[in-house]
Amino acid sequence: MRYYLVIILITSFLSGRAQSSPDSLAQTMRLTLQEAVQLAKLQSLSSFRSKNMYLASYWDFRSFKASQLPHLRLNATPFTYNRSVTPQYNFETGDFVFVPDERISSDIGLSINQNVIFSGGELSLSSDARRLENMGSENVSYTSIPISIRFSQPLTAYNEFKWQAKLKPLEFEQAKKEFLSEMEALSEQTVRMFFNLVGAQIDLHIAETNLANADTLYNIGKGRFQIGTVTQDDLLDMELTYLNAKMAKTKAQVNLMQSQNLLNSFLGFNKNVAIIPLIPDEIPSLKINADEALEMAKANNPQVLALEARLIKANENVARTRSTSGLSADFRANIGINKQADKFNDLYTPPYGDDRGLGITLNAPIIDWGNRRGQIQMAKSNKQVAEAEIEQALIDFEQDVVMRILQFNLQEEQVAISAKAETVAQLGYNVTKQRFMIDKVDVIKLNSARNSLDNARRSYIDALSEFWRDYYTIRQITLYDFERSESLIKSLDHLLED
Repeated sequence: MRYYLVIILITSFLSGRAQSSPDSLAQTMRLTLQEAVQLAKLQSLSSFRSKNMYLASYWDFRSFKASQLPHLRLNATPFTYNRSVTPQYNFETGDFVFVPDERISSDIGLSINQNVIFSGGELSLSSDARRLENMGSENVSYTSIPISIRFSQPLTAYNEFKWQAKLKPLEFEQAKKEFLSEMEALSEQTVRMFFNLVGAQIDLHIAETNLANADTLYNIGKGRFQIGTVTQDDLLDMELTYLNAKMAKTKAQVNLMQSQNLLNSFLGFNKNVAIIPLIPDEIPSLKINADEALEMAKANNPQVLALEARLIKANENVARTRSTSGLSADFRANIGINKQADKFNDLYTPPYGDDRGLGITLNAPIIDWGNRRGQIQMAKSNKQVAEAEIEQALIDFEQDVVMRILQFNLQEEQVAISAKAETVAQLGYNVTKQRFMIDKVDVIKLNSARNSLDNARRSYIDALSEFWRDYYTIRQITLYDFERSESLIKSLDHLLED
């Protein structure tokens, strides 16, 4: 499905928008900012990497869920041959003598195992059978345990299942939100490259316009110098401006080529596609409530989940250290039935014997020279450090979110001011140029007006770029679309659709 969307999207761009140069195979593609963002999410290398990292987390979580379900296992040893010399008691002489022993054995077993999450034990239901053939006497015997229920339980040990049940769902939720966060970071990176190309094209346009103006003004200046209305200093200044304009144009062409190649590579296009970025002059009128955004960030941001997971791991480490460095006790019990027979057909017919067992194993250090206490204290200290760092990280996170929101809320006004400044600068330059043409102002004022216009154009593009970068950054840290008032988590299935 993803590749189908890519083909449709690219085809729609190329049809009616693509133009072939008569002397090359290059094609031009008009691309809006939103279209560039969509293409980056669909086919960029960064998107591919993020999706596969998420899928790895998904299958890891699936494996964890599967470990909580009963497992059916087959254990078999089809053939075992053994020849040895073993001691045997001779009832006639009352002595032990060594006799050859040559055997062939086979066994098979089927078991259903279930981990007990809340206690850390294991419960199993099994059935086993074994065949033994004595090659010397050609005697064959069979034994079976038709059914046996076994239970093993660590009494004081670290319960890995309990901690995994806390950590794995949290890590998977973090992986989902990290994927969405990376998609928004990818959008912000697309904005940066998109406007770098916009800026490079504007710089080239400015350089070409400046070169044309400098050429015209230099020619006019040479004529006025002949009649004495322009001094030699002014004429030399005009010539220097003309030479600088030629160098600026060459540099702008190189910068444009670099910006074009970077965006092409990022979006997955070859060098024969020349992207023409369409400047998004309209921006959404959006003011975000800082408190609302902070709540969204706390609920959705993967960094918060990462801090929570870190605290769980610190507590887990303390529990593990306590259980592995002190007294350990294991309980085992089994109950079932067994049968011995000389013929296989009699192996599963009554009567059956009892098969049962019960045991407790203890292991405790007697003298460890303070090793256990030191390990526990170190684990507790690491936990306290983690708690302090997590608390400080949450404070810094909240402050960063609020500051970003406040900064974003100013961007709409900055874009409007920059647009107005560009219009004013253009009008001012036009007036100054006309006055210079009739010899009412000198070249210094003309150059100043031209520099003001160039700076105003660049400032407007920078303001637009900063608005859209901040826009996607806010989406990244909150995983919320404030423009549509909906969570970005809803888009997860669509983004992962293949």
